[in-house]
Amino acid sequence: MGLVPLEISAMGKALPSEPVLSSDLDIQLGKPAGYVQKRSGIVSRSLADASVLQADLGAQALHNALGKAGWHLNEVDLLISASAIPVQALPCTATHILRAAQAPDGTPGFDVNLSCGSFVAALEVASGLLQVGRYRRIAIVSAELASRGLNWEDEESSYLFGDGAACALVQKGNGSQGILATRLENHILEGDFCEIRAGGTRANQRAGMQEQDFYFKMQGRKVFKIASRFIDGYQEALLQQAGLSLDKVDLVIPHQASHLAMQHIHKQLGIPTHKLMDIYATHGNQVAASVPTALYEAFHQQRCKAGDVVMLIATAASVSFAGMILQL
Repeated sequence: MGLVPLEISAMGKALPSEPVLSSDLDIQLGKPAGYVQKRSGIVSRSLADASVLQADLGAQALHNALGKAGWHLNEVDLLISASAIPVQALPCTATHILRAAQAPDGTPGFDVNLSCGSFVAALEVASGLLQVGRYRRIAIVSAELASRGLNWEDEESSYLFGDGAACALVQKGNGSQGILATRLENHILEGDFCEIRAGGTRANQRAGMQEQDFYFKMQGRKVFKIASRFIDGYQEALLQQAGLSLDKVDLVIPHQASHLAMQHIHKQLGIPTHKLMDIYATHGNQVAASVPTALYEAFHQQRCKAGDVVMLIATAASVSFAGMILQL
């Protein structure tokens, strides 16, 4: 297909708090010293207190990106919210972020949700809209307050997460930068191994619900085993679509799912350490904000530059994959 023009003009980031050390959580949760870090692989992450609003966090990331790009908010033609967890069932999260950012009245926005792969899916949607000339400049915002849905008695899942937001400002550009390949896959499997049941028509006051339905629930070992079955073939198909071999990729930015998942990607996919963007120990799993935050850090830490080839890979609930290879 060739390169689909897309320029990432700037990235922005926002965190809701100063870093919360795993040693702090040891005390808070009544665990022995070093327990949470050993179980999670996280040294520190940001966790929002009750005063933090998800939309405000997204607006902060948006304004941070605007400042870096030198754009004014009224130059953004469209805002796409790429968050796994919505602010509420209705209206869409993009509406909340636009309001929090004090965007001009009438600015369009909508949501794209592929759980942890939402940012990659939103980049694909934005690229199509830019190619047909519907919009000139698009903001993609992923804002997550994962901690609001954690059951701290469930050690397998609750220790893995952190809160945060990231924003990418994109435009069509001059055609020298863009998407070399995109691949989205959903594997329809028996069982829900990673879910929040409430918030829609399945579990509510009329259909019936329990308090646990509002908490994140994951069968981590099963999710890990299922994802491991598919990820080799998935990466090969993505690279083949781009007409590249892995050695031609300068940096791989995966979803920061867990320390075990990061080790697995490194070993099973044969990605050298210097080509793997790993911020998990200082951010945790930030759900859909994970990939764009890691991409922000890749630019900020000068791990990538203009002309580099970068591969984004996200594993998502159900089990799904969302991957993209970019020419920066």
